[in-house]
Amino acid sequence: MSDNQTPATQADSAIDNATEHTTHFGFKQVDKGQKASLVANVFDSVAAKYDVMNDLMSMGVHRLWKRFTIDCSGVRAGNKVLDIAGGTGDLTAKFSQLVGDTGQVVLGDINSSMLKVGREKLHNLGLVGNINYVQMNAEALPFPDNSFDLITIAFGLRNVTDQNKALRSMYRILKPGGRLLILEFSKPEQELLSKAYDFYSFNILPTMGKLVANDSESYQYLAESIRMHPDQETLKSMMVEAGFEQTTYQNLTGGIVALHRGFKY
Repeated sequence: MSDNQTPATQADSAIDNATEHTTHFGFKQVDKGQKASLVANVFDSVAAKYDVMNDLMSMGVHRLWKRFTIDCSGVRAGNKVLDIAGGTGDLTAKFSQLVGDTGQVVLGDINSSMLKVGREKLHNLGLVGNINYVQMNAEALPFPDNSFDLITIAFGLRNVTDQNKALRSMYRILKPGGRLLILEFSKPEQELLSKAYDFYSFNILPTMGKLVANDSESYQYLAESIRMHPDQETLKSMMVEAGFEQTTYQNLTGGIVALHRGFKY
C-alpha cells in the first residue's frame, strides 16, 4: 500500500476499475471465472493453521462472535441446518448438539482442504451421527427448494464471486419461516477504531501470517477482502432484494464484525 493511499481509497479504486467481466480479489481485479480458484488457493494454504490463526488474529474474540450467532439462531431439536463456508466446523459442532439425533447439519464449503480439516476435527470430537459434508459453491447450492430451517455463513460471503446470486440461492433452499444468519467482517462505526483496525490489518496480520502459517500473502488478501465487502446497510439491502424479510443487523466489537439476520415467509 503506497503512502498516499488508504485502504478505503484502494477499495474505491478497485470498485471503480471493475468491468462486466471482472471482480475483485482483494484490491486486484481478476476475471470472474478466476476468483473461486484464487480463493481456493488461499484456503489450501491456510487450512492447517486456520483455527490457530483465528484465535491469534482475533485474540479469541471470534469465539464470542460465533456464540452470539448461535444464540440468535433459534435452532431446536429436529431442525435441518446448513453451515455454508463452514470450514473447520466451529458452528457445525454446536448445531450438531442442538439439533440432536432427529436433526441434521450440513457443513458446506467450496474448499476441499477446509472440509477435510473440519471433518477430522469434528470426528475427533465424537460428532459423527448427524453431520454431512458437502463441497459446494454458494452461488449454486445443490439442494431442493425449501430444505433448511436455518442457513448460516460465517466469514465466507466476502469470498463469493457473485454475492447477490448466492443470497438468492440461499433464499430458495430456506424453508418458509426459516432464517439466514450472515456473520461477516464489516465497517467499524468510529473513525478512530477504523484507523487502528487498518493499521492492525495491513501491518500486523500479514506479519503474523508469515510467522505462524508461513504465508503473509493470504493474510494480506484477508485484510483487502474485508475492505471490499459491502457495508452493513448495503448488505442489508442486498438481502431484501434477494427476498428476505424482517432483515436486521447488529454490530459487534464496534462494527468490526456484523451479524445480519433475515427471514423467509
